Amino acid sequence: MAPEPPLLNMSGITKSFPGVRALDGVDLDVQAGEVHCLLGQNGAGKSTLIKVLAGAHQPDTGTIRWRGEEVTLRSPIAAMRLGIATIYQELDLVEHLSVAENVHLGHEPTAAGFVVRGKAAKASTAALLRRLGHAEIDPARLVGELPAAQQQIVSMARALSHDVRLIVMDEPSAALDPDEVDNLFRIVGDLTAAGVAVVYISHRLEEIRRIGDRVTVLKDGRAVAGGLPAKSTPTREVVALMTGRNVEYVFPDRPVSPPSAAPVLKVQGLSRQGEFETLDLDVRPGEIVGLAGLVGSGRSEILETVYGARKPTTGQVLVDGRALKPGSVRAAVRAGLGLAPEERKAQALLMLESVTRNVSVSSMSRFSRGGWIDRGAELGAARAATRELSLRPDNPSVPVRTLSGGNQQKAVLARWLLRGCKVLLLDEPTRGVDVGARAELYAVIRRLADEGLAVLLVSSEVPEVLGLADRVLVLREGRVVHTAPARELDEHRVLDLVMEGSPAS
Repeated sequence: MAPEPPLLNMSGITKSFPGVRALDGVDLDVQAGEVHCLLGQNGAGKSTLIKVLAGAHQPDTGTIRWRGEEVTLRSPIAAMRLGIATIYQELDLVEHLSVAENVHLGHEPTAAGFVVRGKAAKASTAALLRRLGHAEIDPARLVGELPAAQQQIVSMARALSHDVRLIVMDEPSAALDPDEVDNLFRIVGDLTAAGVAVVYISHRLEEIRRIGDRVTVLKDGRAVAGGLPAKSTPTREVVALMTGRNVEYVFPDRPVSPPSAAPVLKVQGLSRQGEFETLDLDVRPGEIVGLAGLVGSGRSEILETVYGARKPTTGQVLVDGRALKPGSVRAAVRAGLGLAPEERKAQALLMLESVTRNVSVSSMSRFSRGGWIDRGAELGAARAATRELSLRPDNPSVPVRTLSGGNQQKAVLARWLLRGCKVLLLDEPTRGVDVGARAELYAVIRRLADEGLAVLLVSSEVPEVLGLADRVLVLREGRVVHTAPARELDEHRVLDLVMEGSPAS
């Protein structure tokens, strides 16, 4: 008996745009009921490939076979009719429409040839939400009122409202906390158990190991490896394929001896009711101090309180021995603090502006003369700051929205470098940054510390905290449960502490 053909086979797919060959002879096959992971750095061709699969782009050459038969996906509607659904990282929901209206948008339920709205649409939506384990979502509620995790569930419900056989998920866990990620993986498991195939795109290798069956790696528009076993292929091999060099968590060397200068940042008795309890810490010039803990442990809240974005219930923040005005970002920035927040696009970057303006925005007084901005001086200063961090492309006039995640983060760091900050507060500095670019960011952060900057770092990835920090404070439910030099800790010890630690030093 002949073996069953793959559910999906893409062979020799090429796609070019003006001046760019985005896909160069890519092959991909996906079996029914499997989680096939797609890996690659930014610009590797992942987005173009899934848009070809979704019918949003037409390939220049190559063939697509669906259940053994050659097909042409001329539009997203054609792909959906075959049973191919795509959930993009930037969810394409209509915020001013209800959950039910979004789920059935473009294929409203009908009866006797007429579109049925109201109760029928809400009832079918409620059934889909129950299937996804989210019966608490009200089909009548406006999508814009839902948190990001629930909006993602709505996108999944919309995919399942068709007779779906393959779902593409593009970075589905990027905005989720650990509990929400667990629920996402449960949903993926239920789908594959029912025979639905999932093409899963993520830069988090730990996720690939957890739920993936096979992996295809893209680099520079080519599939450099296809069908690798997700759970047994060594991390080093996967990352080497993605980057073209042997890289894993590549952390720069720490100083042999800890910094001996007086602390530039001191936090004394700081607390915020309901968020974190009394905290004392200090950071010296040239030192990186890491805060490790689960989501909800108070890590980000501590950074924002130190920065003045939240007013403390008790305690004070001192820079060079001088207490800052509580709850004042202006006072913090003037004293030499800079924050790179977790949500850099929403909270730090001016997405419609150039790299130059994003870098200079906190230092505009340097370029203003009599109400006029010296554009040449602004551009020159921004260029010098971005070159120091090797930001690419080497053209600060381009819109910041066109940069990769790693280079957008460098733009935020360049802003504070230009400002001359003394203390850098980093909240999830590599969130949304691919594996190869992470190594560059690690080197930048360590170099800034080596040049005398004090760094207070928050990361959900324990290896990142342990690899970058000189000292680590472990948090659990708003309390510091352990403090130690990073070299004295390992990942298992930190996870034990954050899960069931008791106050210690």
